[in-house]
Amino acid sequence: MTFLIQQTLLYAVPLMIVALAGVFAERSGIINLALEGIMIFGAFVGVLFVQLMQQSGAFDGAKADGNWLALQGLMLLAMLVTAAAGTLFSLLLSFASVNLRADQTIGGTALNLLAPALVLFLIRIIANQNTLYIDGDAASWFMIRKSDLGFSRSDNLGFLGETFLHRVYLATYVCILLFVVLSVILYKTRFGLRLMACGEHPQAADSVGINVYRMRYAGVLISGALGGLGGLVYITAGVSEWKFENGVAGFGFLALAVMIFGQWKPVNIGLAALLFALFRALSNVYTGIDLLVALNLPSTVYNMFPYIISLVVLAFTSKKSRAPKAEGVPYDKGQR
Repeated sequence: MTFLIQQTLLYAVPLMIVALAGVFAERSGIINLALEGIMIFGAFVGVLFVQLMQQSGAFDGAKADGNWLALQGLMLLAMLVTAAAGTLFSLLLSFASVNLRADQTIGGTALNLLAPALVLFLIRIIANQNTLYIDGDAASWFMIRKSDLGFSRSDNLGFLGETFLHRVYLATYVCILLFVVLSVILYKTRFGLRLMACGEHPQAADSVGINVYRMRYAGVLISGALGGLGGLVYITAGVSEWKFENGVAGFGFLALAVMIFGQWKPVNIGLAALLFALFRALSNVYTGIDLLVALNLPSTVYNMFPYIISLVVLAFTSKKSRAPKAEGVPYDKGQR
């Protein structure tokens, strides 16, 4: 059960953070279908940053000294770099949507096509192959164990301690905290309320002095930062190499499904992400569950579960979905 919960959190966190990325963009009035591409670009920058830090000896030195704080500090630095990369990549969508008033669906699709091509081009320049390798066991650098918190390996911390304090990642809890803070900002602050007003009725927002263009830029840039961060969190959790062909396994599109199923509301999105992540985690733990072993299904079936569930759920709930009224509509200041 402990392993199942930990695996569920590993998959739920990138879904939550990327779905929230979609919320910020769409609440401002911009459809962000480019979340998959932003995740891929963020994953590339994150893996490249970790590789460069390895080559500099930063990881080896901290590991040899047993400096847990330095290792976690490097992870936080990687998260900042990746968020910045996602923000930079999302500028393409915001410029096309706000300044050029281009079709946002086509713009997002174009970025999803651009990201893997751009990443492949850069990887071949850097590594002359299709794979970026992280030397050694990446999980051992970023993973928090109870020994890092002052406990011995033989200490039994109980169910909660063993589940949430041992063999977990700091990035998981940082992203959960970020999810809560940004949700509060979206619904309880002047900035958040103004952002949502631009997605519901931009003309009314403009009439009271809100700069709709600036708010939409802000929504997309925050969306890009969270999307890039989600790519890093998905890739670095126990991955020692990344083949760009695998991308992020469609998690960007799955996050869109989580966002729609969650009705653009953070609490619902969190619950939906846990549901989808639970089915994804089953592919890693089904061999330890007697009932699932008795079914004798191949592992690929369990890998497909979250995507099948997303189709079924959306088929029954899409009619009740209520997207922001002005999403996808280019804003024209001259119209009232």
